[in-house]
Amino acid sequence: MNRPLDIVVGVTGGIAAYKAVQVVRDLVLAGHTVRVIATDAALRFVGAPTWEAISRQPLNTSIFDDVAAVRHVALGQQADVVVIAPATANTIAKLAAGIADDLLGTTVLASRAPLVIAPAMHTEMWQHPATVANVETLRARGVVIVGPGSGRLTGPDVGVGRMSDPDEIVAAVLRAAGAGTMTAAPSSGAVARNDLAGRRVVVTAGGTREPIDPVRYLANRSSGKQGVAFALAAAARGADVTVIAAHLDHDPASALAAAGLETIDVVTAADLARAVARTAGAASVVVMAAAVADFTPAEVSDRKIKKSERGERMELVLTRTTDVLGELVGSPVAGRIVVGFAAETAANRDELVALARDKIARKPADLLVANPVGGGRGFGADENEAVVLAASGEIVAEISGSKRAVADAVLDRVVALLDAG
Repeated sequence: MNRPLDIVVGVTGGIAAYKAVQVVRDLVLAGHTVRVIATDAALRFVGAPTWEAISRQPLNTSIFDDVAAVRHVALGQQADVVVIAPATANTIAKLAAGIADDLLGTTVLASRAPLVIAPAMHTEMWQHPATVANVETLRARGVVIVGPGSGRLTGPDVGVGRMSDPDEIVAAVLRAAGAGTMTAAPSSGAVARNDLAGRRVVVTAGGTREPIDPVRYLANRSSGKQGVAFALAAAARGADVTVIAAHLDHDPASALAAAGLETIDVVTAADLARAVARTAGAASVVVMAAAVADFTPAEVSDRKIKKSERGERMELVLTRTTDVLGELVGSPVAGRIVVGFAAETAANRDELVALARDKIARKPADLLVANPVGGGRGFGADENEAVVLAASGEIVAEISGSKRAVADAVLDRVVALLDAG
């Protein structure tokens, strides 16, 4: 679907309304017509002038607006997709019950378009049996639920209930409308682009788990956020994306599910290696963002290992796993771009660059993204910083910011290499 969409964005009364401004902005910059319906409570958080300036359309607030045009029905009838962000516990309850006591409620009931909601509330409200039941009711009707994620809430509270990031919501909206190949403008405000249209992109994400026995495994701290950010960014640029997903944390897993991208679930490094071997041959770009185990237990017990059987000490023999990146770059395919990663506990930038140059000399990927980890950096964080090297070892970019911003900056380099090739 390459035509502009008519999108209704419903905004309800939660502090996360400020994040919905970015959702509207990104959809407008991507070339879509966005009509905002704000509840009275929502306007206490973000005022009418902001919504009208960002959407470039008059704000809709009341069923008594433009009565002659039957506005409370027309908005829903003409929409290609409706999204509610944030969706409060109260709004979710009203949607589940079919209550239409305001303009947003009547618009939803009058629409046959896909409905996407991005819940936002405190953890206790999200986990309350009433909310759980209401969400299940909406899922059963085919409503797309994006998030919520875990993180800082209002005040000192931390937990599940945080509204998903605008990039994730935008991707879910376009996917729900059948517009997955359209370009959503990135949060940086860059002009929307479709520069990976017709390209197949394979992205590995998350961290592998190597079994020791039926209840234990060796793992790493990767959350999968950076890999999923690459997948969403590539899809937003028009690519046909396949994600090879090892273990993902809740937030990136939810974002990936909402985007509806083709996903191959794997567990071990061997699983991931086989999946890459099956998919990389037809790919224009392979992004190796997953944290793949370098070693795996030589023997896996089929029964739980009892500490009473091992005494005070247990020795575990490990063997090397397949070097997936090494095999990829060792068997190059004409026109294919391979992006490798190096997560390093470097003391400073110079050491990070030196370690990255050593790795790319051994495994000459087209690009190598080196990032420092540890001390709250890298794994599990929402922000990232990276130095990007070319196969020659030359530094071609230095990036810091959100993981989506890092993904887009690296993909800019990928596109340049594809165009040059």
